[in-house]
Amino acid sequence: MAVHVIASSLMTSDLTPHRARSVGARGWVVSYLPGRTLTCAQAVAALRVAEVVPTLLDAVGELADEVGLTALEAVGMAVRQSPWNERPATTRASRRPRADRRRVGVA
Repeated sequence: MAVHVIASSLMTSDLTPHRARSVGARGWVVSYLPGRTLTCAQAVAALRVAEVVPTLLDAVGELADEVGLTALEAVGMAVRQSPWNERPATTRASRRPRADRRRVGVA
């Protein structure tokens, strides 16, 4: 882990320029999450996210480039787009209880 706590008031990392600072009452604010007050453990987790994201985006970027997307476009689409329903319509109908099949006209 590359997150370092300095004088109980500042967290830094040698892998990201993002930082966290203590705001008192055991609260921490992370540079890329303005307006959110986190616990110490949450601030460490946030900095660790900031450490791994560039590496992840580099790897995704190479693949996304092959399909004409940016890394952020590819990640956003992969996360937000619903997958296709792979079951054919006949499979869904055949799994209905027998009484339901009669009601919809399936023998």
